[in-house]
Amino acid sequence: MIASTQTDKFAAHLRMLKERSGKGFDRLGKQSGASGSSLHRYCSGLSVPPDYRVVHTFAKVCGASAEELRELHQLWALADAERDTPPPPEPPAVDEPPPPRKARKWLTSWYAGVAVAAVVLLAGGLVWVTRGPAAATDPGCQTVSMGEHDDCVNEVQTLLQKANTKISVDSDFGPETLRKVTAFQVLAGLPAKGVVDQATRQALRGGTVSMATWDPQRVERKIREVFTEDPDTAVAIARCASFLDPLYVLPNTNGSRNWGVFQLSDLRLQQQGGTPLKAFDPAWNIETAHRLWAVQHDFHDWPSCQAALTSTTNPSR
Repeated sequence: MIASTQTDKFAAHLRMLKERSGKGFDRLGKQSGASGSSLHRYCSGLSVPPDYRVVHTFAKVCGASAEELRELHQLWALADAERDTPPPPEPPAVDEPPPPRKARKWLTSWYAGVAVAAVVLLAGGLVWVTRGPAAATDPGCQTVSMGEHDDCVNEVQTLLQKANTKISVDSDFGPETLRKVTAFQVLAGLPAKGVVDQATRQALRGGTVSMATWDPQRVERKIREVFTEDPDTAVAIARCASFLDPLYVLPNTNGSRNWGVFQLSDLRLQQQGGTPLKAFDPAWNIETAHRLWAVQHDFHDWPSCQAALTSTTNPSR
């Protein structure tokens, strides 16, 4: 696993809970059903648990509040999305490596004829994107993808801002940029690859696709209007799942993705006759979530968020 800002944030949250509890790893492990050594790895950022239930039980044992559990679930989901991403290849040994390419600050050209690979998290799984050596006629930003940190990413983020979405312009193509790019591609009617190719760049530069959508207050009002039976829980579930962001996209480690306010999965969309574009319509998303809720009159379709909302007044002993 590579060093990851998301993994670091997740581990820091776990450490905070552990230190506040005043308990050692062995004791916490016995109470949460995990080994002390595993908990130590999670808190150190050396690994991310593949099952959120381990995280939830650990946090409850530490006395986490409902708000802390919701935040922890989001941090785990983002860290888990990067869990299986391998590090970039090491450069070959050469006596005098050439200077780095100006257009690529993180992925450099080491010598002519050697390709550089960057891992991209796509809907189909992990795909290797190979870059050839710099050429005299290199047009620059041909594709921009996960893991890059350069001026090309900066341009993409700036264009996304101009398309009326909130995003940090930090030149770092991380999970936030991946989600925004994927959402833009869906809205633009392009293949949702999460990679900025020529077609995506042209659409971004064209300025005709708007990512403006409902604000969280309007989303909450709609949820309460639809989920009249249990509005408070429904709002909490949606806030846990997407921060009430209608254009929220979350990739899963198996290659599938979740979409919109209630993070409807690819499978659920297929079953409900929907598409990612439909899922970005907050009214359709909320009404579809209510149909799923009505099957058993509970939130079993959102097990992680439902677990995160469980009261922490009686943590596991």
